[in-house]
Amino acid sequence: MALDRWIAFVILCVALAYGYAAFFTMDGLLPPFMQRNPIWPSTFPKILSVLAVLTALVILLGLEKPEEDKDGVGDIDYRKLGQYNLAHALLLLALMVAYALLLRPAGFLFSTFGFLTVGAVILGERKLHILLPVAAIASFAVWYLVDQVLGIFLRPWPFFI
Repeated sequence: MALDRWIAFVILCVALAYGYAAFFTMDGLLPPFMQRNPIWPSTFPKILSVLAVLTALVILLGLEKPEEDKDGVGDIDYRKLGQYNLAHALLLLALMVAYALLLRPAGFLFSTFGFLTVGAVILGERKLHILLPVAAIASFAVWYLVDQVLGIFLRPWPFFI
């Protein structure tokens, strides 16, 4: 089996466990006034788990490949992993960990702006005059929607401000 199908199998297992938690364990401790709401805290995890399971199944069953590519020419070869550009993938993983660790002390706006900016540079974006305003607007828009519209508090600034 190709590497992409093994990865899809691992994602399928994680998505099934996540879906089990979302469908059967998250709503048990809801207070009575929230049980009458049309949208519960588990609504997004339920949707996310169903979409992840469907996507993993599409990859696992090979439905995304055209008929002429069924011979395996376009598959990822795990024996040639050194030839792929793994540095960017590992840098992005390290950046995600750094983002998660800096979210509280640096604040949402600074850490999200930094994550979007550095992530885009790692992926090859060189037009900083476009990247910086887009990252700033996206960071502020997400913070505004979550904090002001949804009412979920996100510390926007670092802890010392």
